[in-house]
Amino acid sequence: MTLAIVLAAGAPAAGLPTGTGETLADRLAAQWRRAGADEVRAAADLDELAALVDVATGPVIVSGADLVAHTDVLKHLATSPVGPTVALVLTDPPVPGRTAVREERGQVVEAGPEPADATGVFGGALRVGAEDLPALAAAARAAAGRAAAGSAVDGLFAALTALGTLTFAHRVRLLVAHRVGDAAGLHAAEAALAGVDEDKAELRLSVKERDDFFTTYFVSTWSPYVTKAAARIGLGPTAVTMLSVLFAVAAAVLFGVGGRPALITGAVLLYLGFVLDCVDGQLARYTRHFSAWGGWLDTMADRAKEYVVYAGLGYGATQAGFRYGWALAIAAMTLQTVRHMTDTWYGVLHDEAARRPKTSVGGGGGGIGDRLNAASTRVQADTGSVSYWLKRTVVFPIGERWALIALTVALFSPLVSLVAVLVWGTLAFAYTGALRTLRARWMWVPVLDTVDATLHRDDGPLAARLPVLRPMGPLTLAVLAALGPAALLVTALLTGDGDGLRWWVPVALLVLLVAGLGAGAAHNGPLDWLVPAALRAGEYLFAIAAGVVGGAPPWLIFGYVLVLTLHHYDLTARLEKRQAAPPLHRWTLGWEGRSVLLALATIVGNVSIGLATLGTYLLVGFVASVVLAWVVLPARAARPTAVPVGGGSPG
Repeated sequence: MTLAIVLAAGAPAAGLPTGTGETLADRLAAQWRRAGADEVRAAADLDELAALVDVATGPVIVSGADLVAHTDVLKHLATSPVGPTVALVLTDPPVPGRTAVREERGQVVEAGPEPADATGVFGGALRVGAEDLPALAAAARAAAGRAAAGSAVDGLFAALTALGTLTFAHRVRLLVAHRVGDAAGLHAAEAALAGVDEDKAELRLSVKERDDFFTTYFVSTWSPYVTKAAARIGLGPTAVTMLSVLFAVAAAVLFGVGGRPALITGAVLLYLGFVLDCVDGQLARYTRHFSAWGGWLDTMADRAKEYVVYAGLGYGATQAGFRYGWALAIAAMTLQTVRHMTDTWYGVLHDEAARRPKTSVGGGGGGIGDRLNAASTRVQADTGSVSYWLKRTVVFPIGERWALIALTVALFSPLVSLVAVLVWGTLAFAYTGALRTLRARWMWVPVLDTVDATLHRDDGPLAARLPVLRPMGPLTLAVLAALGPAALLVTALLTGDGDGLRWWVPVALLVLLVAGLGAGAAHNGPLDWLVPAALRAGEYLFAIAAGVVGGAPPWLIFGYVLVLTLHHYDLTARLEKRQAAPPLHRWTLGWEGRSVLLALATIVGNVSIGLATLGTYLLVGFVASVVLAWVVLPARAARPTAVPVGGGSPG
């Protein structure tokens, strides 16, 4: 249940009559109801607001009574999926008594009368998640105890930010929102509201403000029309996601069939599938239908689609006579997954750095990391410039990957397409890895130090029981561990003598298990955000090496690694949002447990059976975990608690 509180203290415009005859405060209350609030209350002061927050059980929206805005602006704030606590931020010029804000990476990192390098002003409204309600009540009482000029809601927001509450900024684009102080300001704001076509603005707002080059110029120029059509016929974002999966699967099948007509048709279907992949998010924003399930499904579907396409390309290249078609597909999938793991944890690192005082970052500035950080900020701010698009394109985002696949497979062959993906992906990985390493050493922010590192590492029971090797950090151990499987895999590919290398598998396993010696160590180094990616690389390389040495079919190796990637994307998608681990996570055995089982299967000469059995086990566990997490457990939580009939106490 969402409670909206209109706070009139310090807002002289609250009693002004609007164009419809009602007061501004009354109209704002009615707008919050239309925006989705289940209950709307008025608070005369911050003490009254704190009392209302004390008994609230769901999200609370707080707004000053001087806000003039489209109802859709309020709806966007109320339904924003970026985080539990979100503040409205305007680009209006600063006004005495109002709170200015400084944002980094979409987070409000400072709020007050004159923060350094202010990026906007507080819009007088915020949505506070249930977990942050104690902080909101504390901020209200703290602000009430100060004799501050200006609106009470400004003092409340400044106090909430000072308590360290993670607050995301919601910027107003295309629509109108202003805070007013007198009748002239109210009249001007209402005139600005009347001059905007809300539906047209909503459709344009469904497109991401910043996207990649290919998506911006070859998809988003016409995808909003598909979005509006989907909304009219009643399609939901999940249905569009599943349609995009069907298009990608059909494209993969055609890539495997081969022949110029099939390849061209597959390329067209791949492009249309990517358009639908963009439309599902646009439709969610246009209709304001957000859910944790939808976000999770979109993330998992994106990866599954891409890797199914790699499978089609690998099969097609093999059928065309290239011996290592499946090997290239496996390499592309492994590379992309490890890249994604570094992207995820670097993003978490950057968000964490933004929330910390600058004096604690890298000793206060200076050095190449500082200069790189400043240069990156300048380029990102220069939207539309050549340097801006080069920076966004060189990292090989999903739009460019799908465009490259579609073009190369239509013009050339699946083999050329896989080689192109691997070459560009490797260069992008080297570029981002080098720059991020330099910037991370400057930021010096531990990421895994404040969370359960065991989950982030995907450790099993064996790693938890290994001793800790103190002289070497967890990242060094993880990187060294990956070298053993890599050496075995390279040797097997070069010599072609898998059977003769079978007894080297235990050696590679022992080298891999070195990573477990860092499981109990503190993950507080400046580069320890790379540990999960290094462990993923080590496990994947070991599974591939075991399959090659044991003579398993390449498609089976691909399938097993694909199941592993689904497991790890599921884990990452939850943990980066600070959610609980998947319900059946403890049954997945950990990276080291799975590797031990594969090593045993290889030694006894049944690696194919081992890959198939373990892969099936993990896939069944993944599906069961999804059902438990998104169907069974939510249903139990929503079920009303039975109240026993009759009174009295037992006994």
